[in-house]
Amino acid sequence: MSEKRELVLKAFRGESVDRVPVGFWHHFTTEDEWLRGFENPEIIEKNKAGHKKFIAEVKPDFVKLMSDGFFAYPQPSFKDFKSISDLTLIEPLGANHPWISAQVELVKSLIADFPEDIVAIYNIFAPVTYFKWLVGNVSGGDDNIADYISEDRDALKHVLDVIGQDIVSLSQRVIKEAGADGIYLSVQSIQDNRVTADTYRDIIAPSELSVLKAADEAGGHNILHICGYEGARNDIKLFKDYPAQVINWAVGPEGISLAEGRNIFGGRTVLGGFENGKDGLLYNGSKEAIQEKVKEIIADTGTHGLIIGADCTVPSDINHERIEWVREATVL
Repeated sequence: MSEKRELVLKAFRGESVDRVPVGFWHHFTTEDEWLRGFENPEIIEKNKAGHKKFIAEVKPDFVKLMSDGFFAYPQPSFKDFKSISDLTLIEPLGANHPWISAQVELVKSLIADFPEDIVAIYNIFAPVTYFKWLVGNVSGGDDNIADYISEDRDALKHVLDVIGQDIVSLSQRVIKEAGADGIYLSVQSIQDNRVTADTYRDIIAPSELSVLKAADEAGGHNILHICGYEGARNDIKLFKDYPAQVINWAVGPEGISLAEGRNIFGGRTVLGGFENGKDGLLYNGSKEAIQEKVKEIIADTGTHGLIIGADCTVPSDINHERIEWVREATVL
């Protein structure tokens, strides 16, 4: 086992480390390509090339493998339905569907190209996210989800459970067949106040929990990402009992520090500390200011069960040297 692998897995387990590990990542394709890679091999090749360049330049402690190009869940029934009730008879794509198999091959290809032995976690979204992106063209869909709940909550729950079965298959295959060390499951509160916490737990959470439980059963070391991308707000307590080894959320926007969040999540390892946008310190700050921030995070959170990272994906044009500045400051 390499030193980096041992370091990261110790941190995942909350064990003593001689350096706090660091994990930052960004997309390698544009937003308009995220949904179109399954039908456009050039997008997938662009994603692969981006990973290779990033890993060569950053030499990361561990890597989140990006699923750019595979954001569109290819359920034929989603193309022309008029009412959520029209989807009550849909069935899973199946574990061997090309959309799943292509992602298994992507992960296998990326890991085979690694220049060193590092932990690799594959990016996967909650079933409701795959669905709302299709009905809302990536950037929307939350109001649609709220509408569907009002219209026929049982039908929506069925849809999410069906998608969940396929995401379970995807998660298990990328771990067991492709060699991923786990999944990075991105969840997010529905950005519509009609969807209460109780409704979320009843309708949406079961499909998310099924994915995490399946990844855990497959031997995964899994990260739960509570997504605050582009200002989305979350009730992170909704997710406090989700079975993941590492928890990541938007510290600043949610007003919950890493130390406070660790208490909410029962002492599990936390990841984050830096804002991810172009207005944030990581993107704009001086080396001195960034390294001082790292020291502050470690002083406040402690060295056990901590990974320094960002709220979400960082801008793709960030100077990779900035990530190294962070890592330099984590030596204990």
